[in-house]
Amino acid sequence: MTTPPTAGPLDVGRTLDEGAWSGYQRLLVLLTASAIVFDGLDLQLLGVALPAIMREWQLARGAFATVFASGLFGMMIGGAVAGMVGDWIGRRAALIGSVLVFGALTVATAAVNDLPSLGVLRFFTGLGLGGALPNAAALASEYVPRRHRPFAVTLTIVCIPLGGTLAGMLGIHILPAYGWRALYVIGGIIPIAAALLLLQTLPESPRFLARHQRHWPELVRILRRMGHATPTDVVFVDPAEQTLTHASLRGLLGGTLRPDTLALWGAYFSCMLGVYLGFNWVPVLGAVAGALVFARIGSKPTMLAMAGGAIVGALGLRSMAIGPASAAEPIIAMLGVTGGLINAVQTTMYALAAQVYPVSVRATGVGAATAVGRAGAIASTYAGAWALESGGSRLFFSLVAAAMLAVLVSLALVRRHIPAPARG
Repeated sequence: MTTPPTAGPLDVGRTLDEGAWSGYQRLLVLLTASAIVFDGLDLQLLGVALPAIMREWQLARGAFATVFASGLFGMMIGGAVAGMVGDWIGRRAALIGSVLVFGALTVATAAVNDLPSLGVLRFFTGLGLGGALPNAAALASEYVPRRHRPFAVTLTIVCIPLGGTLAGMLGIHILPAYGWRALYVIGGIIPIAAALLLLQTLPESPRFLARHQRHWPELVRILRRMGHATPTDVVFVDPAEQTLTHASLRGLLGGTLRPDTLALWGAYFSCMLGVYLGFNWVPVLGAVAGALVFARIGSKPTMLAMAGGAIVGALGLRSMAIGPASAAEPIIAMLGVTGGLINAVQTTMYALAAQVYPVSVRATGVGAATAVGRAGAIASTYAGAWALESGGSRLFFSLVAAAMLAVLVSLALVRRHIPAPARG
C-alpha cells in the first residue's frame, strides 16, 4: 500500500496522479465503460429495428429523418445538462441516472405506434444517451493516475461501437422470431439491470468526494481499496485543481478557461461534422493507439498529426475518380485510413477535454463540448446531402478536408494539452 504523509493534510490529487494503477482502479474503469457499451446499444437500436418498423408501418426510410434528428437534439441537450448535473451532485449519480433514463425510455418505445410518438421518445431517450458520455469520461479520468488518464478515458468512449455491435447481434437473433418491439424491450432491460449493478458497485469520483467534507469517510474507504493507506481522521486537499463556485456554461466561458473552451468547441463541432459525414463505421483501433501515444509524446503533436493525416486522406479521396468503373481496393483503403484518423481524433478529444477542465467543472466542460459536437453531427445531415448533390464526391471530400482543417486549427489553439511525461 502507498503510505501517505505522517502529518498534515493529504493531497488527494497527487496521491491518485502519482500512485499505482491498481486492479481495483482497472475494475472501476471497466464498470464505467460498461455503461457506455449499453449507451451504444440503445443508440443503434433504431437503425437495427428500422427495416422492421418500416414494413409494419408501411413507411419509407425518409419518413424517419425527423426521428433521427430528434434523437441527436436530445443527445446535444442531454450532454450539456447532465454534465452540469454531474458537477453539482456527482458523476456517479448523473451517469447511473442517465443509463436508467435511456433504458426505461427504450422499453417504453416498444409501445409506440406512430412517428410523432417515436420522435418524442427518441428525443427524451437522447437526453439519457447524451448525458452518459461526459460523466463517464469524467469518472474514468478521476479514477486513475495521470499517466493512464488518456487511455482510461479513450477506452471508455470507444465502447460505443461495441454497443452498436451488441445491438446488431441482438437484432439478428430477436427480430426474425419476436419482432422489433421485443428488441426494444430487451434493449431497455439490459441497461436498467446494468444501472442497478453499477448502483451497488461503482463509487463516486475520489476527487469529487474530496471537495465535500461530509463524504470524506467514503473517500477514505475508496482510497484504501485502491491501495493507499489512509488514516480515518485525515484532512483532504486538492491544491492542484482550480475550483469554480458553480459549474455552468458561463463558468466555462469565463477567465482562463474561455480560450480553451472555444477551441475545444470548434474542434468538437468540426470533428463530429467530419465523423457523421460518413466515417462513423470505421473501427476504433486508431483511437486506442492515439491514446497510447499520448503517454509518450503528449496529446498536442499526436492529435495534430492525426488531424493532418485526415486532411491529406480526404484530399486524396477528392482526387480519386469514384464511380461504378472505379477500382474499389484503393478507395476502400483510403476510406479506412482517413476514417480511422478522424475517429481517432474525435474519440481522444474526450481525454483532452478531461485534461482541460478542473474537477469542479469537468463533467460540465466535457458535456458542453459534446453538445457542440452533436450540433456538428446535425449539420452533417444537411451538409453531406448538399455536397453530394451539388458537386459529387469531389465537393463531399473537400468538405471533409475543410472540417478537419478546422479541427487542426482548433486543437492547435488549445493551451492545456496533455503533456508528455517528464524524462528523468
